Amino acid sequence: MKRTILAAAVLAASMAVQAQEPQTALQRVKIGAGLHQIDAQVAVAPDERATGLMWRKEMPQQEGMLFVFEMPSQQCFWMKNTLLPLSAAFIADDGTVVNIVDMKAQTLEPHCSAKPVRYVLEMNQGWFAKRGVKPGFKLAGAPFERR
Repeated sequence: MKRTILAAAVLAASMAVQAQEPQTALQRVKIGAGLHQIDAQVAVAPDERATGLMWRKEMPQQEGMLFVFEMPSQQCFWMKNTLLPLSAAFIADDGTVVNIVDMKAQTLEPHCSAKPVRYVLEMNQGWFAKRGVKPGFKLAGAPFERR
């Protein structure tokens, strides 16, 4: 019995440590923002979306994470366990930016899409503003092409 409890405790501890590792092995996709190219990790599965960019200590300027949902709905994000300040673009099916929010690291404040969307693209905070990407701007790439 003691061995079972000890084994369970060790397993739980190892899972907790594992959960604090950033995801870096997700599939990637290229997204165009005018003259700028984004190398985005793609979070599709519920656990990938839930972890997102948590625990990342740095991220190159041209990289980000694209969250893909099954169907358009209001999407809300927070920054629990996210160490980097980020900007999130909420994106319609055709790649049109609906709204962009800046999010402060390690906060629980919800940041939501202005209308139902299927995609959310997180980049280092200020990336969109520095490149003139605003609501109404259309991003390009495979996720936004008609099927």
